[in-house]
Amino acid sequence: MSVQERLREGAWHYETITPDLVQAERVVGMLYEGRTAYQHVTLQETACFGRSLILDDKTQSTAVDEFIYHEALTHPAMLAHPNPRDVFIAGGGEGATAREALAHNTVRSAVMVDLDREVVELCRQHLPDFHRGSFDDPRLELIHADAYAYLEQTDHSFDVAIIDVPDPLEEGPALMLYTEEFYRLLRRRLNPGGIMVAQAGPTGPAFYEQCFSAVANTIGAVFPQFHACEAFVPSFGSTWGFALGSLGPDPTALGADEVDAKIARRVDGELRYYDGITHRGMFSLPKYMRAALAAETRTITRDNPIFVD
Repeated sequence: MSVQERLREGAWHYETITPDLVQAERVVGMLYEGRTAYQHVTLQETACFGRSLILDDKTQSTAVDEFIYHEALTHPAMLAHPNPRDVFIAGGGEGATAREALAHNTVRSAVMVDLDREVVELCRQHLPDFHRGSFDDPRLELIHADAYAYLEQTDHSFDVAIIDVPDPLEEGPALMLYTEEFYRLLRRRLNPGGIMVAQAGPTGPAFYEQCFSAVANTIGAVFPQFHACEAFVPSFGSTWGFALGSLGPDPTALGADEVDAKIARRVDGELRYYDGITHRGMFSLPKYMRAALAAETRTITRDNPIFVD
């Protein structure tokens, strides 16, 4: 049977990676599809990646490889900090980012601010293997509000901030969380020696100009230290970038043995993706990425945002 015949005979999810590239996956079951006050939501079972969360037609995480994304997003910043006690999470509706942050036995509190209550409730119901009970951890405070507004109003300060929000779609709910104004506000809410990390979009050679290099340059303009790393997330169709801004800790100074020792001492449970060797590889960016970051001049502001198609 040809590919065209197979596509015609069943339900398929099509995702635009770029205007010239589409990724398709066979859908074997639909858990939920609808629109909240903020975005279109799809929760589905797929043949290749399993149970998947899709917001505004962009895959956020899947059962097969969410551990790669969430471990890569969370642990380099958490382990770089000498004693992360108070954590801020923007977004992270699946509860998996909270899961990874709360795995650190140094953490006494985590504030998760996610705008879309309905998405969080859907994830709580349909994605138990993603959050693994993190919503019920007494250290977690879950707030349904705009993360920008929350940081403007709170007097809390944090050791680590993790920005796990959807891509900057023009009509999406996270657009202003990629701006210089937001990162300056976030910097003011970090304790001395604090560190932040943001998911920053694809880093493949055909994709990094979508938003990664500009997000990285914007964070680098705000924080005294900037570092970038990446991980390959198959369901995203590309390597994926993470941008870190630091007021002190340097994740690249951690050797493989030190990372492994910190994991053994501080992280409860077993990690499937991240360890000392993986850490070293994540921060070993390829030559084209290092050149792109060095050449990038764009910074993202409220008046000059950046959009992903």
